[in-house]
Amino acid sequence: MEIKHFYDTRTSTFTYVAYDADSRDAVVIDTVLDYDPVGSKLWTESVDKVARFIKQNDLKLHFILETHAHADHLSGAQHIKQQFPDAQVAIGRRITEVQKIFRDLFHLGDHFPVDGSQFDRLLDDNEVVEAGSLRFEVIFTPGHTPACATYKFDDAIFTGDSLFMPDSGAGRCDFPGGSARDMYHSITERLYTLPDDTRVFVGHDYQPGGREVMNQSTIGEQKASNIHLRADTSEAEFVAFREQSDRELDAPRLLFQSIQVNIDAGDFPLHEEGKPYLKIPVNIFRPKQEAEKLELNEVA
Repeated sequence: MEIKHFYDTRTSTFTYVAYDADSRDAVVIDTVLDYDPVGSKLWTESVDKVARFIKQNDLKLHFILETHAHADHLSGAQHIKQQFPDAQVAIGRRITEVQKIFRDLFHLGDHFPVDGSQFDRLLDDNEVVEAGSLRFEVIFTPGHTPACATYKFDDAIFTGDSLFMPDSGAGRCDFPGGSARDMYHSITERLYTLPDDTRVFVGHDYQPGGREVMNQSTIGEQKASNIHLRADTSEAEFVAFREQSDRELDAPRLLFQSIQVNIDAGDFPLHEEGKPYLKIPVNIFRPKQEAEKLELNEVA
């Protein structure tokens, strides 16, 4: 199996095409639709590079896989599917839990299904999926979100936001439905039990210290030197660190836009007069003294 990666510098996201050089069967993992919140502008430069590679190499695309409903970039799944209509957009079955959470948060209404029907296929934990000559196993790895899944092809796994490069650690767990405790068990019991030479392909790289971009490690390297969770890190240590660290993180820049699109399989949930719309909630910050006055006035 061959693996081609694409790196989106705007969101520090990796997209992967995994394919068989002989049969030409292929899947794509975690595509990116370019978006600028200034002017709410969309374009397709990143996903077009992926589509061009698939066409130039005469690959037969079977699946457009999502490791989870991303909170930092918009999925390009529907743009890819327009060009490869036989490919199925697939995600872990627990996406329905994420849809329920964010349908209420964004007040999307009863017209927004929360049964995962926006996706062509919902994948089950431990399911083995055939994509032509390719086969991959679905490993549920909740923590970053309830619906996170890792995909295992032979000796290679694609971890999304569960594991980053060892010098970057593991993904945050403070999104609705996220759990540092769940992430600890997902990594230690589902990923660290794989052979040490298993190749780990990460979903992001933030280049700590300004080093060059990296996307591949091994389970052995992760267990030995992951800065957040080594093989000898206790659950209490990881949970305490993760929860404290997450409290200090800013929200992702494209959080509101990304979630609405990604729980809808890369589509836009609201359309008026033929145009897509996104809802952006307003978080009003009041200084502490003003808030106290407001509370006193409300009591009075």
